Amino acid sequence: MSKGLGRDFNLLWAGQTVSNLGDRVTLFVIPTVLVFLLGASAFEVGLISTAQYLAIPVLSLAAGALADRWDLRRMLIACDLVRFAAIVIIPIAYWQGFLSVPLLFVCVAVISAATVFFNIGYMPAIAATVESRELVRGNSRMEASRTASELGGPAIAGGLYQVLGVAALLVDAVSFLFSAAAIRSMRPFGERTAERRRILSRAMAGVRMNWMDPILRRSTAGTLLANIGGPIFVTQMPVLAYQGLHLSAGLFGTVMSVAAVGAVLGALVAPKVSGRVGSGRMLAISMVAHSLSGLGLLAVPTFPPAIVLALTLASYGFFFAWYNINSAAVRQARVPIGDQAVIHGAYRTVTWGVIPISTLAGGWAVSSLTAQLGVLDAAKLTMLAATLVGVLSLVPLAGMQRLLTIAPPMAEPSGRPS
Repeated sequence: MSKGLGRDFNLLWAGQTVSNLGDRVTLFVIPTVLVFLLGASAFEVGLISTAQYLAIPVLSLAAGALADRWDLRRMLIACDLVRFAAIVIIPIAYWQGFLSVPLLFVCVAVISAATVFFNIGYMPAIAATVESRELVRGNSRMEASRTASELGGPAIAGGLYQVLGVAALLVDAVSFLFSAAAIRSMRPFGERTAERRRILSRAMAGVRMNWMDPILRRSTAGTLLANIGGPIFVTQMPVLAYQGLHLSAGLFGTVMSVAAVGAVLGALVAPKVSGRVGSGRMLAISMVAHSLSGLGLLAVPTFPPAIVLALTLASYGFFFAWYNINSAAVRQARVPIGDQAVIHGAYRTVTWGVIPISTLAGGWAVSSLTAQLGVLDAAKLTMLAATLVGVLSLVPLAGMQRLLTIAPPMAEPSGRPS
């Protein structure tokens, strides 16, 4: 099934596939525990959601610099074990009668922090285990596993919670143990033997390298523009569906599952299309098509909302999978393995740091426009404006294919092993 990518990649892929499915369980169960078992308010639910994302802009830069100093394989294993422990605490605390919103906040924040380190580390891990010409295939399989978990994960999570209650979280905990064992079985990679520079100077070096390299600079700018508009579209979708179109939770869940098929298909066909078109050209095509997919909202409520949303989100996810796969492949092939962690940390700090601001602005816009337009038109107008921001990514992403042919990859720093 994964012929040609090797045993080490297969182990990494298997661990991530199981872990991704476990993550869907936690994403479903934690809000359910908050509402039904702890009686949390809407503010408290939002507070826990903040804990899930805040670590990304806060820690990514430092995580990239620290990962540059550590043994990458050991770091990934440690991240899995930390997440295992943080998740296990939640059901134990509930059974012992001391689970609270503050404790849940701490657990979610720890899980998020460990995930930041893991995500920064596993990018160079892929590059260290897959040949450069196979990076698109490798990232495609990782993306297919992630999107497949989004397809079946919610249904599985709901069934597990019905049967096991809060104990369903143990499924995710065990998935992290599986991932740690899989990585432990891989051959050593990513050992850091270079000089130990100060964390701040190393982190700033990652920022400079992202800016100085023309490919990395344009990739960062394009993703930043996408992350200004995209999160608004995604986070306001439930408002549009529930309050504007009056869909039931069950019907909206079905819409989301059907839409996830688009992302899975996108991940599966991306390598073949990229091989013909080129990864650089694919970045611009996929991001513009991804953003323009949001214009499907113009068809509601004239046409059946569930069908329109399913088709719109399927197209949205299809092209976004293309972008994620090719963006990762371009950056991995461009950057020496020894610098990938610190550069990716700087990249995530810039491109993800805007998300909390973006989602806050989107919520404010819908709330402000609702009095004049009604919730349906307010949500539609805000979401359509957000998707058009993504089209602006064409400006930095255009011409990437030509640049890839004339700009040589970054050189391996002297004194650092390849």
